[in-house]
Amino acid sequence: MDKLTKQQQRKHLLDRAAFGATPAELAEASRQSLPAVVRRLMGRPDTLPELKVVDPETAVTKRGLRGMVRDGQLDRDALKERIRMNAEKVRDLNLQWLDRMASGENALREKMALFWHGHFACRTMGQNPLFMQLYANTLRQHALGTFSDLLMAVSKEPAMLQFLNNQQNRKNAPNENFAREVMELFTLGRGNYTEQDIKEAARAFTGWQFTLDGQFVFRERVHDEGEKTLFGQTGAFRGEDVIRMLLDKPQTARHITAKIYRFFVNETEDKKRVDELAARFRKNGYDMADLMTHIFTADWFYEPQNVGTHIKSPVELLAGMRHTLNITFDQPQPQLFVQRTLGQVLFYPPNVAGWPGGKNWIDSSSLLFRMQLPNYVLKAADVPVRPKEDGDVNTEALARKGGQTFRTTVDWAGFEESFAKTPDADLPDALAAVLLPLPLRAEQRSLIGKPNQPGQTRSERIRALTTALMSLPEYQLT
Repeated sequence: MDKLTKQQQRKHLLDRAAFGATPAELAEASRQSLPAVVRRLMGRPDTLPELKVVDPETAVTKRGLRGMVRDGQLDRDALKERIRMNAEKVRDLNLQWLDRMASGENALREKMALFWHGHFACRTMGQNPLFMQLYANTLRQHALGTFSDLLMAVSKEPAMLQFLNNQQNRKNAPNENFAREVMELFTLGRGNYTEQDIKEAARAFTGWQFTLDGQFVFRERVHDEGEKTLFGQTGAFRGEDVIRMLLDKPQTARHITAKIYRFFVNETEDKKRVDELAARFRKNGYDMADLMTHIFTADWFYEPQNVGTHIKSPVELLAGMRHTLNITFDQPQPQLFVQRTLGQVLFYPPNVAGWPGGKNWIDSSSLLFRMQLPNYVLKAADVPVRPKEDGDVNTEALARKGGQTFRTTVDWAGFEESFAKTPDADLPDALAAVLLPLPLRAEQRSLIGKPNQPGQTRSERIRALTTALMSLPEYQLT
């Protein structure tokens, strides 16, 4: 493949740093300098609307079990109703965040927050919508700030403390789950600490707890005030001290930078380049905006080996499809059905390590559904597919009802307007430039059909070509 044209560069950038682009957005970006496009993608945190499905002041989670005890006995029907209501709120939070991703506003920030959701993997325990709402907004707010601020904020989120059992971490009975994952997954990576480091860090994190209304609290009465020795240092350390020690470690910058490189650049790591990025990241105080700007404005980001190699995650696929064609679902349930069928349900990562990503997104059943998805979405079709059984009662409940009938509204007029002056013979290439990571090949042309079909209007032809292009395997890549 030759060097990318300016339009191809902008397409690659908008696919990786955002959730794709409309034809109009791609045309506008192609007229701007690369730094200008990246600056616009960064957005501003003060323009970021919070996700909100529950009011912290009136959230049902705040009331605990009050109202569910009758004659000294737990009212199981009332408990089931509470669980159902909470599950619906978590579902609403999922869909609200997906709407934000598909909107195209603060696109890089939302994309980074999705990345952090996989890095700081956390799922709702007891279907608690308030905790997940707070957690998601923390990821989004700090997504392009400093990693040090993000790490500290997420580590104090009630959802995370609950998920990793730190509420049970007390002096004389330490629980090591939280301390282990902070080192293994959030900062240093596996093999860059000792079991003794874990034990001592767990003691330091005793007392890090939360209230029912979603507030972090430090409870001194359950904190181990004794001296701890971590990484060759000894003192009466608390949790904040451990976080600072981890940030001082060069391996933390290396671990985070490598994950960002694999997510945004290429799954095959360029060791020298990642080392250089990690050194810059640490030197600049873990500044995420600086790191991402440096990556997206680097010549090497646009080298052929980095283009068309990233398999879209299910959420990226769905949000990108919605954004490019301004698609709205008449009923929200099918979007949960898609997430579950393809194996990525927001707020329900499979485990503490998050979604493995890459080629793990694809198997024989999911690939077929992925390639048929444009037909289902764009043609409002019934879906003869059942989600894979994942053994997770929470995701099964999310996607159980109404997921197999897609009813959508597509802004075809807005999409077609950008191709009003495109000759019929050039339509396949013009549409492919918006939808695919690479130019059309001869074998792809034979699959999507000829530009003109007898009795077909131009609008019908654009729609047919668009659906055919989005049904190609290459549409699954960026």
